[in-house]
Amino acid sequence: MNYDKAPVVSVPGAAGACVTGWDAVAGRLREAVAGRNARRTVVGVECYAGVDEDGVTRELQRRFAPALLVRASEALLPPDRIDALTAPFLGGGDPVFGFLCGLTLPQFFDQGRLQHIRQAIERVVEGLVLVVGCGAGLLEPVDILVYADLARWEIQRRFRRGEAGNLGVPGRKTTASQRYQRAFFVDWRVCDRWKRPLIARWDFVLDTNDRRAPKLADGAAVRRGLRHAVTRPIRVVPFFDPAPWGGQWMKSVCGLDPAARNYGWCFDCVPEENSLVLELGGTRLELPALDLVFDQPRALLGEAVHGRFGDEFPIRFDLLDTMSGGNLSFQVHPLTEYIQGHFGMHYTQDESYYLLDAGPEASVFLGLREGIEAAAMRRALESAQAGGPPFPAETYANRWPARKHDHFLIPAGTVHCSGANSLVLEISATPYIFTFKLWDWGRLGLDDKPRPIHLEHGLANIQWDRTTAWVRDHLINRVEPVASGDGWREERTGLHEREFIETRRHWFRGPVPHDTRGGVNVLNLVAGEEAVVESPEGAFDPFVVHYAETFIVPAAVGRYCIRPSGTRAGEWATLKASVRT
Repeated sequence: MNYDKAPVVSVPGAAGACVTGWDAVAGRLREAVAGRNARRTVVGVECYAGVDEDGVTRELQRRFAPALLVRASEALLPPDRIDALTAPFLGGGDPVFGFLCGLTLPQFFDQGRLQHIRQAIERVVEGLVLVVGCGAGLLEPVDILVYADLARWEIQRRFRRGEAGNLGVPGRKTTASQRYQRAFFVDWRVCDRWKRPLIARWDFVLDTNDRRAPKLADGAAVRRGLRHAVTRPIRVVPFFDPAPWGGQWMKSVCGLDPAARNYGWCFDCVPEENSLVLELGGTRLELPALDLVFDQPRALLGEAVHGRFGDEFPIRFDLLDTMSGGNLSFQVHPLTEYIQGHFGMHYTQDESYYLLDAGPEASVFLGLREGIEAAAMRRALESAQAGGPPFPAETYANRWPARKHDHFLIPAGTVHCSGANSLVLEISATPYIFTFKLWDWGRLGLDDKPRPIHLEHGLANIQWDRTTAWVRDHLINRVEPVASGDGWREERTGLHEREFIETRRHWFRGPVPHDTRGGVNVLNLVAGEEAVVESPEGAFDPFVVHYAETFIVPAAVGRYCIRPSGTRAGEWATLKASVRT
């Protein structure tokens, strides 16, 4: 149990750059205000959607007693107009899907109200003006900009606890899934567009993940930390979640709560979801990992990948635990033209299953059986969804035995699911939630409600010619030797030619040379208790990675070496993913 659940990036020369607690936060801001030596200072606390704006306002107001306090929410459009603005992007009643919006933050505000508040601010000629909320920067060119941020995972937890609402409609009585849908398709797109250009202007960053212990860091130190992070291997902070099909493997290997019912997911490299922790002078500041992607896209991704994907991180690694659990949902992912036309995403979720571990009778459902009739399968799925007989998956889909280190390739349009008693390292492109469930084995979700099934979307994307022989020849263990050296050998394991991700497996007993070749690398230690990543030129400190941990090697790193560590006998192995260029 040496899996590191709390990785950090230690930033040199950052002593005193970060303080903890509301009193210390206020003290640091007072110093900044005094340092201006001005009659009037406007402090803007810009908030990402999901930040507890009421709590931030209350704590700062108590400590400052400003000459004028302004909440940015006072200038928002009325909720009904915001609903009308966002409705086209929310799926028209679909509980999961929508269309990625192109809205910008100023569209959520009433221009007349903004002007009225600006005039009120202008009338203050002496003292402190405190402006708090999402859109604070719209109200006045601020003198000191504080950006209040928090991790996506924490936002989701607040949705589940009913502690956070959505942009422009914070107090609405909605379900957690409705809040997430609106955040995914609207709030996060809008707030990310607003955040990107602000990063270079941050005077301070306020980490609000822990309401009781906020942390305030100098903006310059945070930017220096982000620049430092792309010069070495890094890990984002993993998070774990239960699932209806969840298993027991991660409890022991990752050191999780043994009393929990199960853990189905480990998101250990999904930068839109994960956070990045910078250690600034001994204090740990937690930021969305997307801040790194936004601020350092070229150094992180490389020129070619950045040119193709922009400031999006295109490779996703996560773990799916079904050990002593159940089958995943029987599913299919959309074709590229379908996801573009229906959801506004410009690339789709091609993926693969790498078997990090496999128990007795482990299996993977992949592709269709020879000679099946599409119309009959459609009728069987529709009948099962309507409450009829369970869908006989093995009548229509191939069920392949799965062993440790098998690799199953899953280009979009291929029906698939992992069976019980396996630990899957899922390697995929990163469109996040675009999975069409065809059948979920008649079970309920963790909320004791049926999980959404999307037959219409799914049936429109199934590639009916991906049958047994084709799957066997093209999608299972397509392993090709590539290179070898003293104590190591390299294999290409995928992915399919329709997929932009290339995967390479290295088996080794000694040091293995690697090179990012100008593109980001994502790796997982799939065999061996731990390994050490080093720079041949000593450009970064040795980086230790443990079994099952995923780590990122930024494009800017260039050459690096991985060597085995520990007392284990046998071969070590890593699986590396990169973008084909």
